[in-house]
Amino acid sequence: MDIKGSRILILGGSGLVGLAVARQLLEQRPTSLVIAGLTRAEAEEGVDSLREHPRAGGVEIIAEWGDVFLRHAFREQRRSELIRDPESRRLLLDDLYGPLTPEMVEASALGTMLDRHCPELIVDCVNTATVVAYQNVYRSALGLRERIDAGTLSPEDVEEHLATHYLPQLIRHVQIALDSMRRARTRMYVKIGTAGTGGMGLNIPFTHSEERPSRVLLAKSSLAGAHSLLLFLMARTPGAPAVKEIKPTAAISWKRIGVGDVRRGGQPIRRMDSTGPVPLAEALGEAGDDSGFWEDTGEKLRGVYLDAGENGMFSPSEFETLTSLGLMEFITPEEIARDVIREVTGHPTGHDIVAALDASTSGPTYRAGVLRQSALDRMDTLEREEGVRSVAYEMLGPPRLSKLLFEAEILSRLNDGDLHGAAGRSGREMAEASEKLVTEDRDLRTRILSIGLPILLPDGKRLLRGPVIKVRPETRDEAEHDRLSENGWVDLRPSNWERWRVRASTILHESGSRPGPDAGSGWDGEAWHEGGPIRPGVLAAWIFRNEDRGKREKR
Repeated sequence: MDIKGSRILILGGSGLVGLAVARQLLEQRPTSLVIAGLTRAEAEEGVDSLREHPRAGGVEIIAEWGDVFLRHAFREQRRSELIRDPESRRLLLDDLYGPLTPEMVEASALGTMLDRHCPELIVDCVNTATVVAYQNVYRSALGLRERIDAGTLSPEDVEEHLATHYLPQLIRHVQIALDSMRRARTRMYVKIGTAGTGGMGLNIPFTHSEERPSRVLLAKSSLAGAHSLLLFLMARTPGAPAVKEIKPTAAISWKRIGVGDVRRGGQPIRRMDSTGPVPLAEALGEAGDDSGFWEDTGEKLRGVYLDAGENGMFSPSEFETLTSLGLMEFITPEEIARDVIREVTGHPTGHDIVAALDASTSGPTYRAGVLRQSALDRMDTLEREEGVRSVAYEMLGPPRLSKLLFEAEILSRLNDGDLHGAAGRSGREMAEASEKLVTEDRDLRTRILSIGLPILLPDGKRLLRGPVIKVRPETRDEAEHDRLSENGWVDLRPSNWERWRVRASTILHESGSRPGPDAGSGWDGEAWHEGGPIRPGVLAAWIFRNEDRGKREKR
């Protein structure tokens, strides 16, 4: 895409890589550049530094801040504080484990930010895997088990533990990001990802505990991989922006070199001294951490440091070890930024792992397409020989598929397999005929009920059911019946058969308006409707592709 004159949002824009990307984007003369940081101070500091850039004139540079993994109302609060507050924790869990709704997207910090700025390009420099993994579900689980053993476990403890689970957070973040970008009409999304280990293997000596490697570090790598695959799927979703991910596999350095107070988490490290030797058992006992075995000198730890941005401050020796040949080594943020600019402007770098996955995964094949017809022909033959119609077993899912297949089967039986006949019958006529068919055809009826699909009769007030109902109401509100019948009930009401009549008419109209294979390979479809009987599988596939927007984007 052309960066000149575009609106750009950089998530994590005040960080090491974010600022490097922002500086190179300014060279391309965008209309606006939004720098989003975790805190207001970080975002405004980043904006101030960019306004000094020689190419900043004429570019609107805007500061945004807050935790993009939370609601907009919570964006300036610490997640740990929210988890400790009962009402905030309940809302947080609703956001993680409840269904995704438009209201949830609108209320999110990320959704609000995108609604306000409508960026055409987003460069996401947030280290998502680190943010989520360092909540440390292992420590939370250990505390939970200790309280179980002590008999002090409370519902609040369980809720706090649920709030630390990794995958629900990652999944919801990606869902909200996709919906928000669709609303904002974002054209391209570039993620700066991570391998979690700086490109090293499970033998990585740089870890977060005495374990090698630590479980937290492996969780970070696992999340980084999961995030990449979710982005791979996002790139294959109709209506999504173009999606790319640059995944550095080395330490990223550096922001500046200096001398002064050494800070951890933004706070200076205090100099501490021992008050004297103490017996080992006392020093490591339960009271040891709160004893008077040490004293605060009132001084701050000072020294020469290399500021590695989000990774913290390294001493000269730490940096020397980390970047030594054969260990993590390093890559500069400017090199990553150059890759971003080249990918955005259409010059492949070979470093986009979404494209790499596209190129290296095995997709549909010509052989499989030929054999598919052989398999279908053989199963059709067996059905005729055995005198049985199998229709659906509810093992593929979702229940909506089985519901559509059985409704299409009923449609076929009542119209002698003719789609033209289905297009010409009213919903009320079809409803009456379908109830009669289901009542009289025991084989058809029991096949539906046995796999967990109830049958909603034409009056909308009575239901045929078996021992299992796959899609059940969450409340006793009758308004839910439409949702349930849409997702997993065989619906014999006139309104539903009217939908099938419209579908039949639409398919016939589309097929009649297309030139067909005689006009070349641009025609994409199966000509079953022109002479053959209605095939429930083909009808269900048409609904999934067109009504449910489930069409495959890439092959």
